[in-house]
Amino acid sequence: MRSLREYAIVTGAYWAFTVTDGALRMLVLLYLHSIGHTPIQIASMFLFYEFFGVVTNLVGGWLGARIGLTSTLFMGLSLQIVALLSLSAPAAWLSVPYVMGSQALAGIAKDLTKMSSKSYVKLVVDPDDPAALMKWVSVLTGSKNTLKGVGFFVGAALLSLVGFQSAVVGMAAVLAVTLVASLLLLPWGAGQSESKPKFSTVFSHDPRINLLSAARFFLFGSRDVWFVLALPIYLGATLNWSFYETGGFLALWVIGYGLVQASAPRFAGKRVRGKVLPPDAAALGRWSALLTIPLGLLIGALIYGAAQGPTLVIGLSLFGVVFAANSAAHSYLVVHYADEGNVSMVVGFYYMANAAGRLVGTLLSGVVFQWWGQGQAGLVACLITSMGFVLASCLLCEPLKRSERRAQVGSMAGPSTP
Repeated sequence: MRSLREYAIVTGAYWAFTVTDGALRMLVLLYLHSIGHTPIQIASMFLFYEFFGVVTNLVGGWLGARIGLTSTLFMGLSLQIVALLSLSAPAAWLSVPYVMGSQALAGIAKDLTKMSSKSYVKLVVDPDDPAALMKWVSVLTGSKNTLKGVGFFVGAALLSLVGFQSAVVGMAAVLAVTLVASLLLLPWGAGQSESKPKFSTVFSHDPRINLLSAARFFLFGSRDVWFVLALPIYLGATLNWSFYETGGFLALWVIGYGLVQASAPRFAGKRVRGKVLPPDAAALGRWSALLTIPLGLLIGALIYGAAQGPTLVIGLSLFGVVFAANSAAHSYLVVHYADEGNVSMVVGFYYMANAAGRLVGTLLSGVVFQWWGQGQAGLVACLITSMGFVLASCLLCEPLKRSERRAQVGSMAGPSTP
C-alpha cells in the first residue's frame, strides 16, 4: 500500500481542482445566459464536457493502469489550466463551437483527476477492512462535492466582482501552483499495474459492475436533468434571483450534499445488531426508492400552486439528502467490488456510465425545459423526467442484489480443486 502522505497530497490536488471545476461551471452558465444564449445553446456547450468525460473514463482507467495514477493526475491538472486560459479570450470569440472545445478539455481534465484520486483509495486502505474503505471513500466523495459547491459560489462571486476573463485567469494561476507542488511531491507511476493491460480489458465482465454502472447512469441523469440548466435559469429568469442568490443556493445545495456524503458511513449501510455496516445492493435499492418521495412531493406542490421559492428550497434539500446517501453507497460499492490490481479500470468504466448519465441529463435539461416553455411547466417537466430516471435506477438494484449474492457464494466456495 502507498503512504498516507501521498494520498493526502493527491486529495489536496483534487480539492483544488474541484473548486475551479465548480466555479467554471457556474461562470460559463451564468455568463453565457447573461449575453443572450438560449438554454439549448448552453446545454450544447456542456455536451462536450460530458461526452469527453465518457471517453476519458473509458480510456483513463486503462491509461492509469499502464502509466500510473499520479501521472494521470498531472495530465488532468495540466488540461484544466489550458481549458481555463482558452476561455480568457475576448467575448466575441466565445461562440458555441469555441466554448464546446474548451469544455471538452475541461471534461477530460475533470475525469482524469477524479479517476486518479478515487482509485488511489484502494492503494492506502486495508482490503480486508470494508468499514474503513467506506469511510475513506465517503470522506473523499463528500469533501469533493462540498468543495464543488464552494466552487459554485466562488464562480458566481467572481463573475460579479472581477468579470469572466479575470476569473478564469486567476483560477488557472491557482491550478498552476497546485500542479507544480504535485510534480515535486508525488512519485511518477504510483498505482501502475505490474502487467500492461490490453485496452479490451477496460470493459467489465463482472455483472455487479455492469449493473451498478447502469444504475449510476440513471441516478446521475435524474439529478442533472433539472440541476444543470433548468433550475439555475428558472431561478434567475422566473423568480428574479440574482447571480449571488442563484449561485449561493446551488452552492449550499452541493455543500450540504457533500456533508451528508461524508457522514454516510454512520447511516447509509445496513444495520446489524445495533451496528451500521457498509451498504450492500439491498441497502442501495432502499435508498434509491426513497428518492421518489421528495420528487413526488415537489412535483405535486408545484402543480397545485405552492409558493415556488420555499417549495424548491425545501423539496430539493430533501432530495439532496437522499441523493447523497445513494451516491455514497454507489461510490463505496464500486471500489469494494474492484480488485486492487484493476481498480483504476473498474472505476474508470463505472464513471464512464456516470458521465454518460450526466451527458443525457444535461441534454434533456436544456431540451425539456425549453420545449415546455422555460417557466414552471418546463421545470415540472424536468422533475417528471427525473422521476422516470430514478425508477429505472431502482429497478436495476434487483438484478444487482442477485449478482451480489452469487458473487458471495462463489467467494465462500473458493476455487475448485482439480
